[in-house]
Amino acid sequence: MNIEEYRKKYNEDDAVGWKSMDEVIEKLYPNQEPKHYATILKMMLGGEDPLDGVSVYKSDEQEKHDHFISYGMSSLYYDEESAEGEFSGWGFEFTFRLIPFEEDKDPQWVVSLMQNLARYVFNSKKWFEEFHFIPANGPIRLNTDTEITAIAFVSDPELGKINTPHGEVQFLQMVGITSKEYEQLLSNPKTTETEKLLEKLRKDNPLLITDLKRR
Repeated sequence: MNIEEYRKKYNEDDAVGWKSMDEVIEKLYPNQEPKHYATILKMMLGGEDPLDGVSVYKSDEQEKHDHFISYGMSSLYYDEESAEGEFSGWGFEFTFRLIPFEEDKDPQWVVSLMQNLARYVFNSKKWFEEFHFIPANGPIRLNTDTEITAIAFVSDPELGKINTPHGEVQFLQMVGITSKEYEQLLSNPKTTETEKLLEKLRKDNPLLITDLKRR
């Protein structure tokens, strides 16, 4: 979309990128109102949190789980400079699928985890791509007896990639992996090895839902 078309179709009050995301998500979760965790003071306004917020949907696919989706790694609002871009913002948004944990009445820790990863990207200027992996420097959920201590990234199996007026956005799913799996990847950190591990996990878990009880 060229800049003139962009100006004719949108105005400064439009959340252009946000609306593009919602159009796709609403097809996956029709008539569902997500629980939304909004950021109180965004980084762009002087706060520490890069993400504008995280929405959580209830999914019955494969097995009951929560589907978290971030807003803020891509360009969400009216932005003429992004109108002709190849990628919207950093080119991705985080997603995460989680089997509800018995102690989790309010899984705010997932939102904090996404914010920490977003902060890393904004501060380091190093972004994540499919088959990257990163340690959580401890249990993925603090003070929890779990072997899930790291994250690998894969294209969200249901949301994939979308084209928006600001460019491409990939829904990049965070997949919890164990300490042993992380050490295995660290010993041979090739993209193909991460891909092999995720394909192995996908055999019994096609949506790559994270289960904190997995050993």
